[in-house]
Amino acid sequence: MNFDQVKLRGCWSGAEIVAFIESQLIPMRLAVHDSVGSPWVLSLWYLYENGQFWCATNRNAKLASYLEADPQCGFEIAGDAAPYRGMRGKGKTNLVPERGGEILTRLLDRYGISKTSALAKSLLAKVDQEVAICLTPQRISSWDFTSRMAGAHSAK
Repeated sequence: MNFDQVKLRGCWSGAEIVAFIESQLIPMRLAVHDSVGSPWVLSLWYLYENGQFWCATNRNAKLASYLEADPQCGFEIAGDAAPYRGMRGKGKTNLVPERGGEILTRLLDRYGISKTSALAKSLLAKVDQEVAICLTPQRISSWDFTSRMAGAHSAK
């Protein structure tokens, strides 16, 4: 990641942020503005490559039209279980139709989705309608409460 262009805050270095991003197989939460300017949050599979996040969506999805109208977004990659740690940020998106199918296929591979599964078959049946979403971060904040939460949970 080219951190010269990204404002970093929080407890992790740039290398630690990249290691965390690449180790996670949870979806990214993406916050965008809908057609009337209200906040809208959704979860998307992601790839991280050369300082950018890549996701995919159907070109007819509301998300695609929302990002065309307003490419600014917020994002977060963080688990829901203790100890709480993760990263969030702000960035700008760009839709890249010519990479939609490629990114979708790579996302299926990254998340271990069998190409013969019903889910993959359903998504790949419309692969020609996929657009890639390229998210370039502008600001990233990280947090890690691992040491602070040590011993805080009792066994059930």
